[in-house]
Amino acid sequence: MSTTSLERGKRRFGVLEKRLGFVFNDYENLERALTHASVRKKTDDKFHYERLEFLGDRVLGLAIAQMIHVEFPDADEGELSLRLNAMVKGSTLAQISDKLGLHEFIRTGGDLKELKGKRMQSVRADVLEALIASIFLDSGLEASTAFIERFWVDRIHDDAGAERDSKTALQEWAHANRLGTPVYSELKRTGPDHDPEFTVGVVVKERNECTGMGRSKRAAEQVAAGAMLVQEGVWKKSKAVV
Repeated sequence: MSTTSLERGKRRFGVLEKRLGFVFNDYENLERALTHASVRKKTDDKFHYERLEFLGDRVLGLAIAQMIHVEFPDADEGELSLRLNAMVKGSTLAQISDKLGLHEFIRTGGDLKELKGKRMQSVRADVLEALIASIFLDSGLEASTAFIERFWVDRIHDDAGAERDSKTALQEWAHANRLGTPVYSELKRTGPDHDPEFTVGVVVKERNECTGMGRSKRAAEQVAAGAMLVQEGVWKKSKAVV
């Protein structure tokens, strides 16, 4: 990259580099990472973040997997999968993207003027993954891993994302262990119509049935799923309260 191009990149992205804690040697991939496909003028124009997003997703997954593998030496594959999913899901990435203020630098076409808010959460998450890829291509795995550790380390012990929805957590655990999809069934309904209480059972292949009670079927299913996760040692008992 020419000196003029470096100077131009430094002027445009100097503030962002300070936020990232990383200085680029070449700004082309960073510029690509911050460009939405809506900017392209021709259908064969590939100067946007989508290919980088693909690469960044893999780099992020590897780095986070390594972090939690080291941090939780006693966790089984199911728990590691839950923690990984919580740390790389779209809402988590969008929050970190917002912390870095990436929306201030993203180039979009006229149909994507507003990047804030839940509607554009996926765009902000995708751009962050593309940014990770641009760091990886610029300076390698060590540099990209250091960046990821810096901005994800405070979340590694945050169990809320992995535990908030016990049904989702149970399904992910069951699939990760090749046990199929959990099956729920209503076992009993008591109380008056205006204030019923449901008892629901959940069965996972080759595991004992667990039950849960709630004022709605969904609430009872969440309790049953939490009980199954406790039974299988994925969650501690205190975490199963929903």
